[in-house]
Amino acid sequence: MGFISEFRDFAMRGNVVDMAVGIVIGGAFGKIVSSLVGDIIMPVVGAITGGTDFSKLKYVFQEAVPAVVNAEGETITAAIAEGAIRYGVFINAIIDFIIIAFAIFVVIKMMNNAKKRFEKQKIEEPEKAPEPSAEEKLLMEIRDAIKAKG
Repeated sequence: MGFISEFRDFAMRGNVVDMAVGIVIGGAFGKIVSSLVGDIIMPVVGAITGGTDFSKLKYVFQEAVPAVVNAEGETITAAIAEGAIRYGVFINAIIDFIIIAFAIFVVIKMMNNAKKRFEKQKIEEPEKAPEPSAEEKLLMEIRDAIKAKG
C-alpha cells in the first residue's frame, strides 16, 4: 500500500472527519463564548466591582522603561518592557475558561439528555410489522380458502 493511499485511508476514517468537524465547530463556539465574556459579562462584572476593568489590572515592579530591545534586536514583550505583571489579563482568561467550560458542559448535558430520550422512545415503540401488500393479502385469502376446503 502506497504512502498516499494509506494517508487517504487514514484521513477519510470517520473518527478523523468527526474530530475535524468538532475542532472547527469548537473554534467558532470559542469565539462566541469569548464575545459573550468580553462584550456582555465582563462589563457587568466591571460595573458590579465599581468600574474595574480587569484587563488593565497590573502590578508595577519598576517604572516604565523605554522600548527594551534584546541582543538580537527584537523588542521584548510589553509586560516586561512596562516593568509590570498584568494579572488582570490572567483573571480575564480564567473567567473565559470557566464560562467556556460551563457552556460546553451545558451543551453536552443537553445532548446526552436528548440521546437518552431518543433511545427510551425507540425502546418503548417497537417497530410495527409492515402492512402486507395486496399480492400477499390475495395469497393469504387463497391459503385460507384452501384450508377451509380441505
